[in-house]
Amino acid sequence: MAKHASSKSVKPPVVVPSSEDLDALWARHSALWRDTAQITSQWQDASALEPTLLKYRVKGAWWDVLARLKITLIVGREYEHLLLGVSNPKGVGPSVSYMPVPHPSGIAVDRKNGIVHVASTRNPNQIYDLVPINATTERLDVKAKTPLDKPLTPVRSRFFPGCLYMHDLAMINDVLHANAVGQNAIIRIDPHGSYERVWWPKCIEESGKPEFGQNFIQLNSIAAGKSVKDSFYSASSAKMSARRPGHKNYPVDGHGVIFSGKTREPIAFGLTRPHSARLCQLNNKEYLFVDNSGYGEFGFIDDGSFVPVTKLPGWTRGLAICGDVAFVGTSRVIPKFAQYAPGLDVNASICGVHAIEIKSGKILGSMIFPWGNQIFAIDWLPVQQSAGFPFLISRQARDNRTLFYTFSTTIHNGTK
Repeated sequence: MAKHASSKSVKPPVVVPSSEDLDALWARHSALWRDTAQITSQWQDASALEPTLLKYRVKGAWWDVLARLKITLIVGREYEHLLLGVSNPKGVGPSVSYMPVPHPSGIAVDRKNGIVHVASTRNPNQIYDLVPINATTERLDVKAKTPLDKPLTPVRSRFFPGCLYMHDLAMINDVLHANAVGQNAIIRIDPHGSYERVWWPKCIEESGKPEFGQNFIQLNSIAAGKSVKDSFYSASSAKMSARRPGHKNYPVDGHGVIFSGKTREPIAFGLTRPHSARLCQLNNKEYLFVDNSGYGEFGFIDDGSFVPVTKLPGWTRGLAICGDVAFVGTSRVIPKFAQYAPGLDVNASICGVHAIEIKSGKILGSMIFPWGNQIFAIDWLPVQQSAGFPFLISRQARDNRTLFYTFSTTIHNGTK
């Protein structure tokens, strides 16, 4: 009769590490997470930024426009995981700075309180709150100077479920709101990290019950009014179907709409993948501007129809209006989504930001990123509040280790 093997488990021999092995292991651990870009972005690979992504060239009166308006542009490049700050402060000259952020999407500047909100749309979603560095703490061990450009630094990050799939951010009645594209709804963001659905279009309701379980219409931007009902919202479709955004056979050409916050019904039709809807007062008249992305156009809504102001060389997305100038982003067309851009020369599309004179449609100047891919969102704040981010590419780099060791922030009202 065969003997059965013992049921007792055999313990592996205990390996006692040498002091040299332990020293090497602990030294590696100690060296990790020392880069300030890693810490501020909560992203370990942030220090491995490809330098070519920061290369740019300008055309026309780009720097003159920024100097005249006295603003800093905040530009999000989602697939490069970058935020850019672009300004031309008086007496200093052109400044371009950056901060790594995982997949930035919507940007909303609370100019009243000097806070920049940025959505990071990975799983889980995050919203970063950034404020200017206005001072440094006096120390005996280092000497730190208060940075004159008041760079923006994150002071908080809130985490949200990835199924929200946040796109646009907007301040509505001084409260932060977002597109929950994954839920076909608009949500109000609580300062402590929760959210509440506050609006959705009638088209996602079946038998009076809204469908929040999946993205059906690509409800992707907010033209912020005085209230949720006074606002407008863009979407790629006006109805739910079995073919959903992301599918190859999802119909896009002329299927895009703008929804009214009051009626929850479309008030404009015939758009193709509309994005970055914005309300703006010009000459005592309110305009609803929007990017008609699939045709590379920027324009406005008039009596239910889209009226193009200008056509640009790329997928138009990202829109910020300051005075009489609209800053419009263009992106390259991702090959697998080429069918979403029926009005574009895919191979000629470029990544950049363009300053458009709204009245004439003239391109006043452009900032082009030869190695860039996607622009997602653009917003601005007064340059006296901040000239950009801590990481500089247009001037001599600062001592960021000392800056982040001693920085102080004060959230303030207005531009004082």
